[in-house]
Amino acid sequence: MRNKLLENCTLADLSQSNLVHLRCTLDYAGNLRIDLNSALPIYRQVADGIAGLISNGMLRAGARLPATRELAGLIGLNRTTISAAYSALEEAGLIVGHVGRGSFVAGPSEPPPHGFDWNAFLPEPEATGIIRGARNVEISFANSRPSREGFPVEEFRRFTKQVVESNEASEILQLGSPLGYAPLRRYLLAEGMSEGVAGSDDDVIVTNGCQQALDLIARSLVRPGTGVIVEDPVYHGLLNVFRRAGGKLLPVPVDRLGMIPGALEQALERERPKLVVVTPSFQNPTGVSLPIERRQQILTLVQNAGALLIENDIYSELRYTGEQLTRLKKLDTSGSTVLLRSYSKIAFPGLRVGWVIAPRPFIGRLAQEKQTSDLHSDQLSQAVLLRFAESGELAKHLERTRVAGGLRLQAAVEGCREFMPSGTRCTRPEGGMNLWVDMPAPLSADRLLARTIPYGVDFLPASYFSSNPAHSGGLRICFGGLAPETIRDGLKIIGDVARAELLRSKSAASYEPAAALV
Repeated sequence: MRNKLLENCTLADLSQSNLVHLRCTLDYAGNLRIDLNSALPIYRQVADGIAGLISNGMLRAGARLPATRELAGLIGLNRTTISAAYSALEEAGLIVGHVGRGSFVAGPSEPPPHGFDWNAFLPEPEATGIIRGARNVEISFANSRPSREGFPVEEFRRFTKQVVESNEASEILQLGSPLGYAPLRRYLLAEGMSEGVAGSDDDVIVTNGCQQALDLIARSLVRPGTGVIVEDPVYHGLLNVFRRAGGKLLPVPVDRLGMIPGALEQALERERPKLVVVTPSFQNPTGVSLPIERRQQILTLVQNAGALLIENDIYSELRYTGEQLTRLKKLDTSGSTVLLRSYSKIAFPGLRVGWVIAPRPFIGRLAQEKQTSDLHSDQLSQAVLLRFAESGELAKHLERTRVAGGLRLQAAVEGCREFMPSGTRCTRPEGGMNLWVDMPAPLSADRLLARTIPYGVDFLPASYFSSNPAHSGGLRICFGGLAPETIRDGLKIIGDVARAELLRSKSAASYEPAAALV
């Protein structure tokens, strides 16, 4: 019997329907449909559709969803795809799973009498593609963060005690400057000058991590339609910041040596953008680094175009092999480069201490936006990190981190080489926390993720970092927070599942009818 399009078919109808549809999504009217050409993976389409039914009240709290096997069989999807969708919904707090009973819509069944209807009041969230994850993940390659086992917790306790017991404690706990804790700013500026990345016309502002630095820049410079050149693929948090500000995102491709100068030159001439954002060292998500010749090329192109260059430099301290490369800010003699740095990847990410080095007029503008946003960053964290750095313990910790990171990187590179199917291409970074894997066609990283989640392995597919369909087989492996043996175990599972998928696709292709000759 031929498959039919399921129109006007709600979840309630599915329990009695025997129609099979190869691809589906649940739209906000409660119908079962699919966009075959959508870049959004199927499991996320299912999750978003069910979320829509919940938000518009068509699926009320307490309603029982069909079992994953039942729903998968009825609509012609693999059960793991439905499981991934349900896991994403559970992670988002929209449904609750009960062992032996099934999955149910979360929350109270009715709003309290005379209560405020928040669901009706809140606007629909922007589609950022961040709904994801599964609670049973044991090996996650999805988070670019350091290993908590390496945190120097005892030193942190000691320095915190010193700060709290110091004569400056009352001042530290008082409201401060939007520019940041003055002693830390002086330290960071002095360090920047000694490294050659800060000049006499530069200043420093402390931010809540690099993410807030990007947000402050977007608030200061980007208006609807402002051109912003970004790498492709690139960190999804960066995309979201400039997209939310209304910027016109202009992707420039990245190869094994980073952003391609020729493609950048074409984009600069065609679009005349205001900003160019580059991560020159151990780029997220690919892990690649710009060689010195390409750094100089990019700097010259951006300067000639009259654009501002934003250097996102949060990974360069995590170099495990090879020579340290000169930062763009140091190469720039025009004063048109803004440098972003952070302690998050090299010390304690939970303290959220980053900073920007740039000419004073621009730092002043960022300080205005900072004050409007949150007044200032937490001064206690800044004071503790200052003691940590001045004592020499940060340098010791960083050295230990590099040794451990080198072992993790080695495990990741070797695991990719050993376990991935033939035809896979992987980057080979010399540091950082990420590497990029390109699976051979016709593998899709989104579909692969849906199949690895039931085995307890998570990663981020290319759809988080790019809308370019050419990257559909790409995925990011974050190895910074995992033990070497765990990295190998996770990559073996991904490789095994990928090979099984390739065999399945080849088997399916062998049964395709021959095309008619006309």
